[in-house]
Amino acid sequence: MSVSRDQARELLAFYQEAGVDALLEEAPSNRFAGDEAPPVPQAEAIRPTAGGRSGAPARPLLAREREAAGRLASPPSPEAAVMAAREAAKSAATLEELRAMLERFEGCALRTTATQLVFADGNPQARVMFVGEAPGRDEDIEGLPFVGRSGKLLDLMMAAIGLDRSCAYIANVVPWRPPGNRTPTPQESAICLPFTLRQIELADPDILVCLGSPSTQTLLNSKDGILKTRGRWFPFQTGTREIRAIATLHPAYLLRQPLQKRFAWRDFLAIKKALAT
Repeated sequence: MSVSRDQARELLAFYQEAGVDALLEEAPSNRFAGDEAPPVPQAEAIRPTAGGRSGAPARPLLAREREAAGRLASPPSPEAAVMAAREAAKSAATLEELRAMLERFEGCALRTTATQLVFADGNPQARVMFVGEAPGRDEDIEGLPFVGRSGKLLDLMMAAIGLDRSCAYIANVVPWRPPGNRTPTPQESAICLPFTLRQIELADPDILVCLGSPSTQTLLNSKDGILKTRGRWFPFQTGTREIRAIATLHPAYLLRQPLQKRFAWRDFLAIKKALAT
């Protein structure tokens, strides 16, 4: 079947938006074939030997190469990754150290598909901290949270109560963009959570605002939906003191459901009142 240039361009754009950035093999492979040995890639079968002859059997892997291959083939379990995240996060004394640790952290597979880490934006000394779910495409490109359409709406919502990014601190539960902007898995959120909790502790805001259901359920340990949870105040233990936390609707949801903005407006008025006390 022939494919036109426009169709090919649309297909490539779809793959890019879905997070596909590498071609693994020239021919498709059955990943559900059980214990059958995978086919040997063509390039491996004709790899030149030390003498430069092709077609000869490839040399056996050295011990250190087998060890490295084993590490690549066997990523740490989610439980081990969570433990590693806890140990790394609690050792960070500043937000700068925490960011550097996240840059080096290899326990979350999202870092391999994202363009870059999206750590935070705004003023870490601010009294209010907003925490969303995960970066989107624009955030992945810019390296800052909430800079796309939902970010522009968040800026307008903050401006309506006299706030801007110079007097607010903004982050996400997951600091890497999931492929295709999908929802982070519970395992991915659990691995990143120790860093987010330490980030909140180091920023030490007076008020924590959870944007959307995933952020609310992860940080406030709530099982209810966001429409039932929004507008309610919760006690939140930062590790050094208890602060107030409130859940509200995510700006991306409001872009899809503009009639719900009236509820978000009530929540932001409650935030304004709390900041005035």
